[in-house]
Amino acid sequence: MRIWLLLAIAFVLNACSSTAPTVKRDKTMAYRTMTQPWTAPPQYFYRTATYFGTQPRTALPQNFYRLATHFGTQPQTAPPQNFYRSATYFGTQPRTALPQNFYRLATHFGTQPQTAPPQYFYRSATHSGTQPRTAPPQNFYRSATHSGAFQKPSELEPAVEFWRKTYTVWHRSEVAIHDDRYLDVIYEVMVLPGYIDESLKSEQKEMVNQRCDFWKTQLSVLESKLRYNVPLNANDRQMIAKLESSGRQLNSVLNGAAARVRSQRGIRESFIHGLEVSRRYDRQFRKIFRDAGLPEDLAYLPHVESSFQPAARSSAGAVGMWQFTKGAAKTFMPSGGRVDRRLDPFASAIGAARYLSFAYSKLGDWPTAITSYNHGINGMKRAQDQVGRDFVRIVETYDSPAFGFASRNYYAQFLAACEIANNPMQYFPYEVQYESP
Repeated sequence: MRIWLLLAIAFVLNACSSTAPTVKRDKTMAYRTMTQPWTAPPQYFYRTATYFGTQPRTALPQNFYRLATHFGTQPQTAPPQNFYRSATYFGTQPRTALPQNFYRLATHFGTQPQTAPPQYFYRSATHSGTQPRTAPPQNFYRSATHSGAFQKPSELEPAVEFWRKTYTVWHRSEVAIHDDRYLDVIYEVMVLPGYIDESLKSEQKEMVNQRCDFWKTQLSVLESKLRYNVPLNANDRQMIAKLESSGRQLNSVLNGAAARVRSQRGIRESFIHGLEVSRRYDRQFRKIFRDAGLPEDLAYLPHVESSFQPAARSSAGAVGMWQFTKGAAKTFMPSGGRVDRRLDPFASAIGAARYLSFAYSKLGDWPTAITSYNHGINGMKRAQDQVGRDFVRIVETYDSPAFGFASRNYYAQFLAACEIANNPMQYFPYEVQYESP
């Protein structure tokens, strides 16, 4: 009986197990519901995939970065250079170094330090934030408004460059024949033969006058040819190219150009000597202007006035390193004695500080106040009354017999002298032998 009972139980169990269907596993497919880690997908998979989460990603191929967008806070692997041309970054993680051409169009935001952009970046880029910028190139100052403590209008740059050449490039044996209004129009730089002293001999002056007359004739003939539609020769076309190289309209430069021909002798040697002598006075001069509450770079004014010669005398009766006339000396450096204090560089510097402080209070800006050192306070006040307080407009349009070439260019001379004196090694490497203070 027991044996039959056991056989019955075995039969029932066998019948139950046979009701489940038999499924043959397809070895070519992975289960869709499996929870085991994925095997590494092929490279082409990454071209369209988007990843979310905080798990680190496997290395992606280069072409992935062209379309993919990353989210999260995990560090990214370094993308290729061409990625930076269109990619946008978000977050606070530091960026990897960007290629130079990126700076041409990019705009930076935030407070993270940027890598140093190339010079040409400043032409179109916009910076936001408080990080310091690297020094812009020279041509950037076409839109800048100050050079040191002094306003530097972009319209004066051709004149400043002219005086830089006069002080640093042209020797005293070289004479530039130029337009006295448009100082970037230079017809010729002639070299005088033989020994050249500080003052030219009569025959050397005659040579310069002859070259000036030659250019006056050339300009007059060209102006007549254009007016009457006369055929031009090769020399005429060369002259036109020279006039147009300034970037102005031909008619505006050529009209009356013959009457504006002027000569300017180089003073490179004199400026170097002035730098050498200036070391003896620079510290005391700067203290005088600093104590008067004025910009210290006014100590460079003798470069324009006298090349730091203590006994200099002008044809107008000005005397000394700071070139005071008798009338100005009585007002700004009074003395009860018979000694001419204009020959004392330090007494004259105190007088110059008094004068410039007074001029600034009357005229309201440094370009006009400094120009008054040549043209007088009342003369510059008349200029302001006639054409307004815009200094560039005064230089370009003010018409007065006394306001000639020297007064019109005085401030540009001063700016050029300041730039050179502040960085003499750039212009005279190893040539300046300073005197002891």
